Amino acid sequence: MLNNNGQHQPLDLICLGRVAVDLYAEQIGSRLEDVASFAKYLGGSSGNVAYGTARLGLKSAMLSRVGNEQMGNFVREELARAGVDTTALQNDPERHTGLVLLALKDRESFPLLFYRRDCADMAIDADAIDPDFISRAKALAITGTHLSTDTTQRACRKALDAAAHYGVKRVLDIDYRPVLWGLTNPGDGETRFIADEKVTMDLQRWLPDFDLIVGTEEEFHIAGGSTDTLTALRAVRGISAATLVCKLGPLGCVVFEEAIPARIEEGIFVGGVQVEVLNVLGAGDAFMSGLLRGWLRGESWKTSAAYANACGALVVSRHGCAPAMPTEDELFDYLARRDEVTRPDIDQRLNHLHRVTTRVPAEWPEVLGLAFDHRRQLTDMAREEHADNARLPTLKKLLVTAAEEGAKLGGLSAPAILVDDVLGQEALNQASGQGWWVGRPVELPGSRPLRFQHGDDVGSCLRHWPREQIIKCLVFYHPDDEISLRIEQEERLRQLYQAACRQGLELLIEVIPPAEMPSDSTTLSRSLQRLYNLGIRPDWWKLPAMPDATWRAVGEIIKREDPYCRGVVLLGLDAPMEDMKKGFTDAAKHSCCKGFTVGRTLFSSASRDWLAGRIDDAGLVQRVAHNYAELIDTWRQLRDSQRQAVVHTEEA
Repeated sequence: MLNNNGQHQPLDLICLGRVAVDLYAEQIGSRLEDVASFAKYLGGSSGNVAYGTARLGLKSAMLSRVGNEQMGNFVREELARAGVDTTALQNDPERHTGLVLLALKDRESFPLLFYRRDCADMAIDADAIDPDFISRAKALAITGTHLSTDTTQRACRKALDAAAHYGVKRVLDIDYRPVLWGLTNPGDGETRFIADEKVTMDLQRWLPDFDLIVGTEEEFHIAGGSTDTLTALRAVRGISAATLVCKLGPLGCVVFEEAIPARIEEGIFVGGVQVEVLNVLGAGDAFMSGLLRGWLRGESWKTSAAYANACGALVVSRHGCAPAMPTEDELFDYLARRDEVTRPDIDQRLNHLHRVTTRVPAEWPEVLGLAFDHRRQLTDMAREEHADNARLPTLKKLLVTAAEEGAKLGGLSAPAILVDDVLGQEALNQASGQGWWVGRPVELPGSRPLRFQHGDDVGSCLRHWPREQIIKCLVFYHPDDEISLRIEQEERLRQLYQAACRQGLELLIEVIPPAEMPSDSTTLSRSLQRLYNLGIRPDWWKLPAMPDATWRAVGEIIKREDPYCRGVVLLGLDAPMEDMKKGFTDAAKHSCCKGFTVGRTLFSSASRDWLAGRIDDAGLVQRVAHNYAELIDTWRQLRDSQRQAVVHTEEA
């Protein structure tokens, strides 16, 4: 990772070891044989720790190897999205990225099947490891699996020697999986301990190389060659001066800096947190992430172990390993309330924090969008111009091209668009995978009370959406609506919000006061407050232009009720271009407004001409692109002038 001067930035941690793809069973309580579907996550103990420590604010890097294929790309991109440096993550031209299939049978049974025979991370190339890269870190963390073969041992030896030379702390997570040492049949990935003298001897050759060694009681049993925990710890201490951290499951952990005492609790004992367990898989990686977060920031062992125990408790209550890892905000909120939160998986505050602090990207500084999610309006337009409705999907694809061209003209790195799946599914497919801001509507056009386009079971529909797409829902809502109508619409919005949370999708709620209802300067702010009171906290709001006082009220409500809200985007309502620009004036003053998603103002006239055959494809794209670029330029000029005005005011 380079800074703005092209120099390599220092790192807190380099993780060397397993990195793979986890396929987690979605049916809880099933045998692996009976599972019907899986969720795909980043996996592998070292990959999880790199990911978990990055979420906790450390500058982490991944030193391993993935296949030169789609799963390897996924691992690389997922790590990078969390902020992990992947410059030392090698590509293997022949081998595949490792896979793990996991099921959650019950609280005691977690069937696990490794697909790791001759996989990429076990073929890590020692010659490709750069000692200068190791020198940039405070610590190098290695997992025990990479001490199990000649190839991985060579890589570990080179990395550890470089770490010793440069004074980099060396960390071992024993991470003992008998199946990965060839001690069980391939289908028995769940077994965590089998005594084996050769494994003990192999591990003990490496123990003097480390400054910190972490493991469960069973992992210290294999490292120390005894099933008595204190005896095993003393054996490890006899050959290593490292600080030893022994995990005790839900009881917590104990740290030994010097000699092993007569009783285990006479070490630095830090009690655990009692939670309802869904999934123990990944708990150790979460523990290590929290421990390293404290240790590498100079915290005491008591504090570092408290972080570790809390991270482990959060992850065992959730589905998955890497995606379950907490962020700093989440960790500290939980630590402040841990005695009262026995079920982190159902704690609304923690779940909201986890949702909003793990979004990718972390920020959208501005959203300047072209909206063409219109269905009814475009169908009406086609009829009025005597055009075949079958041309509308092609129109939407051309508008995607116009958005891309307009963004370039306007100086945007990527456009933002709103497009539907009724007439615009091909347009959605065209825009996917490019890092654009993409919103997709779910409402039945014009419905009041609110109805969903594809039926009441909106959650089942959302399950098939790409995770990059943002749910957009327009509701004609007034806080003074007749009570039965208001409650019905609110329940629909709550259903949608809950489904968005379950599916890991962002939600934009577009609020337009109905034309037949009298509205004043408080209508929109009261609408937002009412929805927040109901526990509906969308990632985005889409609102019409408002006077300055209403903007202030809306901004204060958002800041108070959900400071993690992405912000507000302006809608257009087919206003003329000049009126649209005037509406920007007050909006640009307020930081909660991130921009606009405007539609017919930009594309209506050109689309009519295209449908009527008065212009060709290129003419449509050119006109819409220039309109879009003009609005981008107007917004940015207004926003810049407002910022300059603030600076001048502060200087005065």
